[in-house]
Amino acid sequence: MTITLAVPKEMLPGERRVSIVPEVVAKLVQSGFSISVETGAGSAAYYEDTDYEKAGAKIVGKRKDLLSSAGIVTVVQPPTEADIAMMPPGAVIVGFMAPFKNIQGIKAMRDRGVTAFSLELVPRITRAQGMDALSSQATAGGYKAALISAASSTKFFPMLTTAAGTIRPAKVLILGAGVAGLMAIATAKRLGALVEAYDVRRAAGEQVRSLGAKFLELQINAEGAGGYARELTVEEKKQEEAMVKAAVAQADVVITTANVPGRKAPRLVTGEMVLSMKPGSVIIDLAAESGGNCELTKPDETVVENGVSIIGPSNLPGQIPYHASQMYSKNLQAFLSLLVGKDGKLVEDFGDEILAASLLVHKGEIRNSSSREMVEGKK
Repeated sequence: MTITLAVPKEMLPGERRVSIVPEVVAKLVQSGFSISVETGAGSAAYYEDTDYEKAGAKIVGKRKDLLSSAGIVTVVQPPTEADIAMMPPGAVIVGFMAPFKNIQGIKAMRDRGVTAFSLELVPRITRAQGMDALSSQATAGGYKAALISAASSTKFFPMLTTAAGTIRPAKVLILGAGVAGLMAIATAKRLGALVEAYDVRRAAGEQVRSLGAKFLELQINAEGAGGYARELTVEEKKQEEAMVKAAVAQADVVITTANVPGRKAPRLVTGEMVLSMKPGSVIIDLAAESGGNCELTKPDETVVENGVSIIGPSNLPGQIPYHASQMYSKNLQAFLSLLVGKDGKLVEDFGDEILAASLLVHKGEIRNSSSREMVEGKK
């Protein structure tokens, strides 16, 4: 029996991405899927209904009709409780699930008897690189952060030699050299800025330098599991703060990208540091949604303190919806190749290490231990 894959329109305000783009629809149809797309699902990302129809998808006008007949549902944002209630028990949902904070949604999926795979939980192993949606979307976020910083800065990024004299390049400091940070570094360098970067992981230094930026050295190695940074000790935090404080004071732009999955974002820029910055400087805090790397950050607001603008944008990938959707869609295509066998049927067990790690809810049970403890109030 052909699996029906449903692509609903994202309903979260400001979310312009779509989970599956027409290019990937065509490939999935060739693989044996029947694809149903909600009317206007891709319009905010400039993928029109006619594009989906040409790729072989069926356009469905009513959301309930779309979800109630789905075998697999792909999403960008976690499904709402109302959407979950429309899905048949046994349906499979794949996408971002906010597994460390989405208590009510996880409960609803458990109680409805659906199966949910969280792309945030895909292990960072070589075989899963094509499914790493966190990285693909962080790439979009880092790029957009650099553009916002350039647009918000009171200075030119590049050095300019003009009849009116020489303009020195802006100094940009990137805190956190993960995927988003590296993309922000590369983009700021292309715009002509002098770029410095810091990360608690020594291994990141080589990547930073390869992009032409200066890496701030501190004799701390905080490499953690899965490529993420571990939490620093009290003494390490003091050393880090002293070095970062000096670098922040000299920067025209600071972009912070440090996040620890499932935990509050580490505090990198204090209010005191902000006061040490030159008026007209800018901070872009990519961790605004998880508490902020800057003490003064407010999500989705611009705070001005002592002439310094602290910008806390959320969902930056949603501001580049065309390419962000394209990358996310290809992540899903790769994931679906594990979930559905060559016979066109859903695999009967999820023993594959990628499927096992990303399985959030199945047969009325919360399979991820951290999410289960959170929902049960043990965490």
